[in-house]
Amino acid sequence: MKKIKASVLIANYNNQKYIKACIDSLIVQTHKNFEIIFHDDCSNDNSIKYVKKYKNIKIIKNKKRGKYGSFNQIAAYERAFNLSSGEIIFLLDSDDLFLKNKIETIIQVFEKDKKIKVIYDLPIILSNKKKEIVHNKTKIFKNIWPYIPPQSCISLRRRNFKKIIKKINIKKYHDIWMDFRIAIYQEYLAKNFFVLDENLTIYRKSDNNASAKFRKFSKNWWKRRLDAHNYVKLFFKKNNLNYRKNFDYYLTKLIVYFTA
Repeated sequence: MKKIKASVLIANYNNQKYIKACIDSLIVQTHKNFEIIFHDDCSNDNSIKYVKKYKNIKIIKNKKRGKYGSFNQIAAYERAFNLSSGEIIFLLDSDDLFLKNKIETIIQVFEKDKKIKVIYDLPIILSNKKKEIVHNKTKIFKNIWPYIPPQSCISLRRRNFKKIIKKINIKKYHDIWMDFRIAIYQEYLAKNFFVLDENLTIYRKSDNNASAKFRKFSKNWWKRRLDAHNYVKLFFKKNNLNYRKNFDYYLTKLIVYFTA
């Protein structure tokens, strides 16, 4: 029986030093029927040069980068998707990598349950040479601001990609990134996802990450928290969902007001 084809969509911006590890982690995958689409968003390092060392990788060179990284990221994955042909889509930021059995394991779950549209696996977080293994999936999508797996832990069926992008591509609140937007969509609108309690993705958390400037309880952290509340409020309104402000919303708004 022919194995399902997958597409790995890689979004890159100035991550030259991580590209080799990223792509090498794909080359050794136990599931072999997949393609790699590499989207470079106007990098000014040698990212493209490094990618060209590999064979059979489709490369997209974006020539015009927008002002906000979050919107650029959504656009990058959408362009990569338009060039792809796989039945199962894997998202991968270029500074992250997959464990060698990830694609095979995820596809087996999709094959076992045809109703599942989106799968989250769990990351192993590398931060300042420290390693943190995320576990306990009960914390995901259960509380007011639960743990949300990063971008590279998201895989989905091809037929659902365009619908999700259309719903989350709201050009407001630029500090609210794609992983959060997809999580809100899945939890409150689609309500069809599966959290695989296996650590299949290595996620790098460094000073170069977009989230680095949002140190917990800092002024920027509270401001983004309020943006997240407002994004959810707007998302609910656009999709005719009943939204209720909670204590965390009022607390966050109060703190932002006094720290502005």
